[in-house]
Amino acid sequence: MTIHMEDLLNSIMESFDRIDYIKAADIPNIDLYMDQVTTLMESRLKNSTRYPDQDKILTKTMINNYTKNHLLPPPLKKKYSREHVMILIFIYYYKGFMSISDIQTILQPITEKYFRKSDGLTLEDIYEEVFSLEKEQVEILKKDVMDKFTRAKETFGDDERSGEDQAFLRFFAFICML
Repeated sequence: MTIHMEDLLNSIMESFDRIDYIKAADIPNIDLYMDQVTTLMESRLKNSTRYPDQDKILTKTMINNYTKNHLLPPPLKKKYSREHVMILIFIYYYKGFMSISDIQTILQPITEKYFRKSDGLTLEDIYEEVFSLEKEQVEILKKDVMDKFTRAKETFGDDERSGEDQAFLRFFAFICML
């Protein structure tokens, strides 16, 4: 199977366009049971996966493991708050590029200081602030990928290789720059 540079570029750009997050206002203002949490996450974040028909966003086992490993505070009477959902969303995005122990290191100070706090800065305030940066950062990423694509197309131009070899080497250079 041959993958062309343009196809990879289009796939990456489409992935950027699929990036979405659950806005705090869209998280129910009532406590949810585990099944309701998994349904909410699946329905809202399914399109952000590479294989929407196969990839699981969140399972009961994942939630239980996150709680057992102190990434997620325990539920109250088997119900999860809006803040639990926000923490789960952070975990969902972080686990794409961080280990569980690294995620714990990042989230533990946040949950200790801001989880179930109603005065001063809240977890919802932090969530909103962090995700407000997303659109701007996606545009910066798109430009960066386009710049790398353009640069990769300029590589191996003075080479005596066949057009097919040159195309593959440019494709390889593009992947390496990502």
